[in-house]
Amino acid sequence: MKKGGYERSVFRSLALISQFSINMIVPMVLCMFLGLFLDKKLDTSYWTIILFFVGALAGFNSIYKMAKRIYKDKSGEENDRKN
Repeated sequence: MKKGGYERSVFRSLALISQFSINMIVPMVLCMFLGLFLDKKLDTSYWTIILFFVGALAGFNSIYKMAKRIYKDKSGEENDRKN
């Protein structure tokens, strides 16, 4: 394998890992801050926890859809190579 091909593969993998982490962290943080805001406004103590888990579920859903799309693209490329 050429050195350029290896570097491209490494950078592609790093970009994929970055996308996964951003897709997981951003919804969790946004929902957590919304929960903190609601807890202050409504003088409660449970919205932060609830919305944190809602954000985590949204992040997992986003990662699942991305992984499904990537896996579908990879399997399509392998089928094209065989034909």
